[in-house]
Amino acid sequence: MTLEAGALANRAASEHRFSVGVFCGSRFGNDPAYENVARELGRAIATHGWGLVYGGGNVGLMGVVAEAALRAGGHVTGIIPRRLLEREVGKPEIDSLIVTDTMFERKQKMIAAADAFVTIAGGFGTLDELLEVITLKQLGYHEGAIMILDTLGIWQSLLQTFDDLIGRNFAAPDAVSLWQVASDVESCVALLRQGASGQPAAPAP
Repeated sequence: MTLEAGALANRAASEHRFSVGVFCGSRFGNDPAYENVARELGRAIATHGWGLVYGGGNVGLMGVVAEAALRAGGHVTGIIPRRLLEREVGKPEIDSLIVTDTMFERKQKMIAAADAFVTIAGGFGTLDELLEVITLKQLGYHEGAIMILDTLGIWQSLLQTFDDLIGRNFAAPDAVSLWQVASDVESCVALLRQGASGQPAAPAP
């Protein structure tokens, strides 16, 4: 862990705020259910007194989850690469908007600032972030819970690919323990509460 990443982690610990990193798309997708889930998740994170860590954008599902958390009184940290700042229009009204030089640095900071991770619907960037936290957890770089929120079965083909890799002996059989799958926000939050139980959550502002 870099000194800067360590500082982020220490700050989070000192504030006693359990933080959830949410990976999601900068588009809305083709069904209102995706937007509804993003809104419900952002609101749930805030009402539990947890912090939201996300990609910093004001568009697509990213904007929805951040706005929902803010409206519910939550603490929101956005982390966005400089190149995407103008394209995605960073969300200035959040508590903290951190601008990075690269996508790689963005992922590092998001992972360092979060205690658990939830992947909802998204595209290639969302998939990249999910695979990053799974790989790092497999190698022992973090112990945070990884939740895959499978709205409308969007991640079923990916989960089948995971099973295929295990079946072909390119991953260990117990790799399935690295992540958990939820079909709705309620069950996802219930699992997150288990991960948060060891850390006191700050009351929502």
